[in-house]
Amino acid sequence: MALDIVCLGEPLLEFNEQTDGRYLKGFGGDISNCAVAAARLGAQTGVVTRLGTDSFGDAIVAMLREEGIDTSRIARDDSAPTGIYFVTHDADGHHFEYRRAGSAASLLDAGRIPADYVRDARLLHVSGISQAISRKAAKGVSHAVALARNAGHLVSYDTNLRLQLWPLRTARKVMHATIAACDILLPGLDDAAALTGTADPDAIVDYYLKLGPRVVALTLGEAGVLVATPQERHRVPAIPTEAVDATGAGDAFDGAFLTEYLATGDVLRAATFANAACALAIQGYGATAASPRREAVEQLLAQHTSQGE
Repeated sequence: MALDIVCLGEPLLEFNEQTDGRYLKGFGGDISNCAVAAARLGAQTGVVTRLGTDSFGDAIVAMLREEGIDTSRIARDDSAPTGIYFVTHDADGHHFEYRRAGSAASLLDAGRIPADYVRDARLLHVSGISQAISRKAAKGVSHAVALARNAGHLVSYDTNLRLQLWPLRTARKVMHATIAACDILLPGLDDAAALTGTADPDAIVDYYLKLGPRVVALTLGEAGVLVATPQERHRVPAIPTEAVDATGAGDAFDGAFLTEYLATGDVLRAATFANAACALAIQGYGATAASPRREAVEQLLAQHTSQGE
């Protein structure tokens, strides 16, 4: 079955600190979060990765299947573990600590990419984290991107810059080479400022459009999103909401944007829809638990439009 979106990278098991000091078990990993968000909004999605033959890997596969996500190309490894991470919260926001070194997903090299699966999907989604976890994984991402491009299908990319995993100079070189080969770029402002050397949103969008993507959707936090193509440019304000936990918010945006763009081909509609999905996603704890369904997003958009009138 040809899927709408195939996400390639590393799902993780999440332990999210609660106000009483307990840790709530959940699920994360940027590509997994994106796949869940897209599936809940109506896209047919699949995940390509490797997981350990451990209880954490079992839990992730079970969750993805429960969300209606195709897991047929998830390989299991009895010699490497499934990665995990912890989320803590304070006045400065949320903070991550990872236990992923030597994980099964970091062994997903070019020779382990299911070529037919990637070539058949309408869109391949990858991220900077998928490349940063190991050199093998970086080569695997590049191979998958080439497969999708050669098949004439779309490639989307979220920078998701993690300087704990690799130095900025290396990240910039690898990421910009990948961005030049992608169709849809989904960076956050902080990432893009570090990678380009400018914090001006319009300058960032100009820079990246010149590299080659046909669409750039730059998320601006509380300022919303700037979405652009070579022919049009729109600023979409954020929908005001009380944030509980921003873990996975950018991934929820990605899943919503890609789903709506594939359905409509309209970048403004996709950005507006994704803004609403993101506003709902930050109202609960966990990277995937609060990711919304389409009905909730449409309802929020209707309310917001009505209030704006």
